[in-house]
Amino acid sequence: MKVLEDLYYSKDHVWVKVEGNKAYIGITDYAQDSLGDAEYIELPEVGTEFTAGDVLGVIESAKAASDVYIPVDGEVIEVNNAVAEDPSLVNSDPYGSWLVAVRLKDKAQVEKLMKAEEYKKFLEE
Repeated sequence: MKVLEDLYYSKDHVWVKVEGNKAYIGITDYAQDSLGDAEYIELPEVGTEFTAGDVLGVIESAKAASDVYIPVDGEVIEVNNAVAEDPSLVNSDPYGSWLVAVRLKDKAQVEKLMKAEEYKKFLEE
C-alpha cells in the first residue's frame, strides 16, 4: 500500500493535506483497495460545517457502501466535483483525488493524526 510522507492519516483511512488554514481530505490507498471499484460518491455542499468524527460523505462500490469520517473540525470551502462525476479517480489516484477542502477550525487537531510512519505501523497491525 502506498503511504505518502507529507500527509496526516486517521484510523478511518482518511488522509489530510494541510495548506495554511485549509485542509484537503481524501481516502487512502488502503481504503480504496478495501472498497474496490468506486461507483458513486456522495459529497457535502460548500458551507457545510463538520465536527471531527462526523460522516463527511459516502463512497459506494460493487462490494459495499462506506461512510467517510472527517478527522478534523471544519467548514467545507471546496468540493471536488471531478470525483463525484468519475468515482474511479479515487481508485486510480487516491492521493491526487481529494474529496473536499475545509477551512480548519482547530489546526492542533491535525497534529493528533498519524504521520506516515505511524500509519504504516497501524496498517501492519
